[in-house]
This record gives sequence, structure tokens and C-alpha cells, in this order.
Amino acid sequence: YIGALGARVICDNIPGLVNKQRQLCQRYPDIMQSVGEGAKEWIRECQHQFRHHRWNCSTLDRDHTVFGRVMLRSRCCPGSAVLADATVVYAITRACSQGDLRACGCDPLKRGRAKDERGEFDWGGCSDNINYGIRFAKAFVDAKEKKVKDARALMNLHNNRCGRMAVKRFLKLECKCHGVSGSCTLRTCWLAMADFRRTGDYLRKKYNGAIQVIMNQDGTGFTVANKNFRKPTKTDLVYFENSPDYCVMDKSAGSLGTAGRVCNKMSRGTDGCEVMCCGRGYDTTRVTRVTKCECKFHWCCAVRCKECEDTVDVHTCKAPKRAEWLDQT
Repeated sequence: YIGALGARVICDNIPGLVNKQRQLCQRYPDIMQSVGEGAKEWIRECQHQFRHHRWNCSTLDRDHTVFGRVMLRSRCCPGSAVLADATVVYAITRACSQGDLRACGCDPLKRGRAKDERGEFDWGGCSDNINYGIRFAKAFVDAKEKKVKDARALMNLHNNRCGRMAVKRFLKLECKCHGVSGSCTLRTCWLAMADFRRTGDYLRKKYNGAIQVIMNQDGTGFTVANKNFRKPTKTDLVYFENSPDYCVMDKSAGSLGTAGRVCNKMSRGTDGCEVMCCGRGYDTTRVTRVTKCECKFHWCCAVRCKECEDTVDVHTCKAPKRAEWLDQT
């Protein structure tokens, strides 16, 4: 437990917070720990979802101020921002169900009897309190965007909501059967969040199909940039500007572009060497790997494997020539 004085000191030293965020941080220091866990989960999921893209979230690992990263993510890291809100919701909701937070617990509304397509059941167990996680994430993350009245803030507020609601989309009803020989004459059920990978996969697909928009004349909303495209719905991600050119090195950010990234020589997709390496070419290194092989099950109850050596070629993108570095910086 962090005392009031300790919470004030910690919250005052988190970069990038606005006043409302600082107040929430000081009032709920235990929840801020969950926000920090959500930020770490965001980085891991971002790197998984964009592992075959030119930008794979690798620059996020260099910033150890995870709270600050959550606050600044919409300005620094296109394509990953929407994941941040989703992971914060997921982490807070999980902490509520595990009894780690004083402000929340299991969903208090899931009591009594209810009905689904299989019939009636009793609410029991611990239903994930997703509504609390959404409310806190909305108050905390959106506070920064509400301080600014511009197109980017409007876009972020829309995308933030998409990220939060994506977690709720994959809530599932889990039940335990009661009755003779395990028959389901009686059921006790609860709502549980699905594995976060499902949310990550869903949001990446939404990102791939994001719709470009422009501000409307009165500055209160946006409309499609191309009249031939459909209007975005509440579940569609939107953007104003195209992503930066990740082939270009950014000296101020310490970025080497895609230099050193592993690529797939045989692929013609975004993970292929031609696309990933931005036409600079690639280096090939022959490495020997030791893997488990010829595994057999032995009664009872062990699996025994041999160790096999496998020699493979690993292809990595070349760095730009020094002249290119100087031109781009």
C-alpha cells in the first residue's frame, strides 16, 4: 500500500500527466499500478501484432516511464494507440476480479437469475467488472485529449472508445453444470474476459481497415476524406494523416529504421525482405539451432525428446549507407 504522501510524490513525477490524471493517480495509487501493468502488456501485444510490419513497436522498449508512454502514445506511435486503452481496461478489470483493488471487485450487477439461448441460469462466481474498467480508463486516458480542441484530439477520443469497447466485445459466458452425473439441469454462470490476444487480433484488423477522415466545418466532428468511401461507424478506427515513412532513419529518436530486422526471403508480403528492408538489401547468416525432436510419450506419464541440430539461414535488413544517414538527418 502506498500512503498519501508517497502517492503524491510518485504521481508528481510521472511525465505527461494533466491535472485530472494527476488527481486520479493520487486518489487511486493501486489502480495506477494496474495501469502500469496494462502499459507493459500493450507493448508486448503491439510488438506481436506489428511483428511483420516495418514498424514493430520496438522503440517502445527504450522508454521505461510506462505511464508517460501511455499518455504520449497517440502522438508518438501511430497504429498502436488504440491498443493502449484496451490494455488499460483489461488490466484494471482483471485486478478488480482478483481482489487487488479497493475501489472495485466482481461485477455487483450479476446477481440472481438470468436467461440465455440454453435456458435459465443463476449468476455466481465472479463476473469481470468490465464496466468499472471502462469507466476508469475513459476518465484517465481521455482526460489528456479533452484538454485540447483539435483534430488529433477528436480522432483520439473516437479511437480510444473503439479500443475500450473491443475488450467488452469478447466477454464470454462461462458456466458450471450441476445435476446428476454432471447434467446441466442447473447452471451457475459468470461473465469472463477472453484472452487479450483476441482483442489484439480484432483491433489490428480494424487498424488495417481504418478510414481516413477530415474535420467538418464547425470543428465538432469529422467526415470521410474520400466521398467514395463509407462513413465510419462507432467501431471503425479513423485517421487524419498517413503513417510516417519507417524506411527513413530518425536520428533524434535513435531509430535505425528497419536495419537489423529479420525478414522472410521467400515472402512477398510486409515481412518479405524486399518490403521490410526498403530495397536496401539484406545480409544472410547461417546459424545452428538446437530443438526438441522425435518426442515420444512414455507410460506413465512423461514425454521424452531428442535434441536435434538444425542449420538455417537468417536474413536481416542492411542499414542505410552513411551518406543516406547524413541526407536524412
